[in-house]
Amino acid sequence: MELFLSCDWGTTAFRLRLVRAEDLSVLAEVTQGSGIAETYSRWIDQGSPQRQLFYASILKERIAELGQQSGLSLTGIPVILSGMASSSIGMKELPYQKLPFGLDGTGLLVEKLAADNDMNPLFVISGVQSETDVMRGEETKILGCSSMLANNDQEQLIILPGTHSKHVIVKQQQVIVFKTYMTGEFFKLLSTHSILSASVAEETDFDEPANQARFCAGIRAAQESGLLHAAFRVRTNQLLESVPGTENFYYLSGLLIGSELKDIPPGIAVHLAAGWTHSTLYQTALSELGVIVSGAMDADAALIAGQYMMLSRQD
Repeated sequence: MELFLSCDWGTTAFRLRLVRAEDLSVLAEVTQGSGIAETYSRWIDQGSPQRQLFYASILKERIAELGQQSGLSLTGIPVILSGMASSSIGMKELPYQKLPFGLDGTGLLVEKLAADNDMNPLFVISGVQSETDVMRGEETKILGCSSMLANNDQEQLIILPGTHSKHVIVKQQQVIVFKTYMTGEFFKLLSTHSILSASVAEETDFDEPANQARFCAGIRAAQESGLLHAAFRVRTNQLLESVPGTENFYYLSGLLIGSELKDIPPGIAVHLAAGWTHSTLYQTALSELGVIVSGAMDADAALIAGQYMMLSRQD
């Protein structure tokens, strides 16, 4: 296998990449397209009985775009899909697999989907469940993180920030526990749909010292008092101290990330798999808490590495 197609089909976003298997470098990429939720709504509206074929037709369009962009024929190149493609609103619902699962992919389910003759081979990765929690997509990134983990018998923690952040405990090359934190979703709700929204203004320049200081103040506040009380400080920061909305943006972010990170077990080796923005925020937060990051990896690189691992197991 010289090339493969990496598809990350989330609830609201779609990304398809042409990847060279030798070094997992991305040769071309398209992000145009509907997320799973919108695709599912379109399928319902059109009344098509063949859900897999409807989703496959959308993939065909994106593969054709990728072929034009790369100048290569992508006929027969396998497509590996993770994320919401295996959900109840995806191409085909696959059952959650139960913990534990191995960092080599053992314990996870990959199913080859039926499609018409001129469609690329399609492989979909299932999600994972514990007794009280679920994930779809993150399990693939976890596999991709295996290269940065220590090969010992000690428990290690992988943090995957996002709308629904995951904290994943690995021991003896197996994922044994994970927890979900609604950090990103709570931030969006509080900053756009609560009384706090009038006190927050989005600011992308985290390099500003005042923004960093306010972010770290939020981290500390999360350790010192309950979230429900500390969150109202966003409002009083503005009313009583005239704190600018841009600084309050980072105070609220620090408060929520700090609340999430309170659950880190003492003394455990911590690894981070995140995009650039989340990596900067979480590295800063962990440093403020005195937590050493043993390893860090780009989340997209982890996803591609995990997908390749699972696709290689199908040969």
